[in-house]
Amino acid sequence: MTRDDVIAAARECLETPFAHQGREVGAGLDCAGVICHVASRLGVEYDAPENYPRQPYQGLLKAVLDRQPGLERVSTPQPGDILLMRFKSDPQHLAVMTDIGIVHAYESVKKCCEHRLDSAWRSRIVAAYQFRGVE
Repeated sequence: MTRDDVIAAARECLETPFAHQGREVGAGLDCAGVICHVASRLGVEYDAPENYPRQPYQGLLKAVLDRQPGLERVSTPQPGDILLMRFKSDPQHLAVMTDIGIVHAYESVKKCCEHRLDSAWRSRIVAAYQFRGVE
């Protein structure tokens, strides 16, 4: 599995409507759904979170990522890595870093999109993870 494979799988999600707890490309995804799709597509073991609130709290999303068997935390994110992000207090958003920015299901634009990773988005990054075995 390469970083390009991760990015290609994430880009399969583009234009899918945003749906909280959505898990189906073309029908509805949330940010965790994008990561679940990528993991599934690449055959990576991933325990999909269920029944979580729109605004995860008390470190819930970070704890879910930290216990994933197919992920490992990295200190410097690279294209193909998963970014854990915050808008206010607790981290509550996920994205896949690409060669030009990030792919994520973004409720504000009502779909999965890709855009550049500018300074405002970079300031939201709390942690980064890569799929185990990515080259």
